Amino acid sequence: MTRRWAWVAVLVGGVVLFEIVRRVLIRTENPNLVPSLILLGAAVAPATFVVFILGRRLPYDISGGAIGVVAFLSGIVGVVTAGLLEYDTLRDLGVLPMVAVGFIEEAAKLIVPAILLIGLHRYRLPSDGLLIGVAAGAGFAGLETMGYAFVTLISSRGSLAAVDNVLLLRGLLAPAAHMAWTGLTATALWYAVAHKWRVGAVWRFIAVFLVAVALHATWDSVGTIPVYIVLSAISLGLLTWFAHLLARGSRVRAPVPA
Repeated sequence: MTRRWAWVAVLVGGVVLFEIVRRVLIRTENPNLVPSLILLGAAVAPATFVVFILGRRLPYDISGGAIGVVAFLSGIVGVVTAGLLEYDTLRDLGVLPMVAVGFIEEAAKLIVPAILLIGLHRYRLPSDGLLIGVAAGAGFAGLETMGYAFVTLISSRGSLAAVDNVLLLRGLLAPAAHMAWTGLTATALWYAVAHKWRVGAVWRFIAVFLVAVALHATWDSVGTIPVYIVLSAISLGLLTWFAHLLARGSRVRAPVPA
């Protein structure tokens, strides 16, 4: 029961810390507190959702420390890789379609999960693929939100209200966007690895990856709250469906490589 409701403590504690930093920043006008405010605002929602997934009735072989490392490395590797590839594509083509952005970012977020699931062969429970993917998406979403908040702070000439709006909107949407999409694709990747890259398993991974790219591209192309709500429902619905499938087959383990 404690693990199941641990996400509430993370959420409440994170919001309280954010509000304390925010109030002290407003009172003292000390710019040294701005990084702490942005970090907390960008991290609370992703961290809460990771703990929420960890608290579901699914077995995991991955430790909490490893989850943190996955989120940290995936955030850095994913954001840097996506930023570089998007920059090079823009420089070469002049125009970068949203489909290309979705493809690049969804692939970049899978780099660290792929190393763990393909290279290390350590995590043999299907739920590990989902949790690793959600953690990878959390790291990417957190760092990306920090970037957007920093740019907003500069463009608004120091408006904390504008920064708060960015942090709130992206924080609420992160679980239904980057985290859900990478959770889906990493689960499908685990399935392909576990079934030794059989044709059906590979095509299933490709199909799930393309669905994630399509959701991502639509999200970036439209940019209105009603569409965000619909896409959030679809993304979280798919993630919930995957979690139920994993719960039903939770005793299945990937074969240990020779």
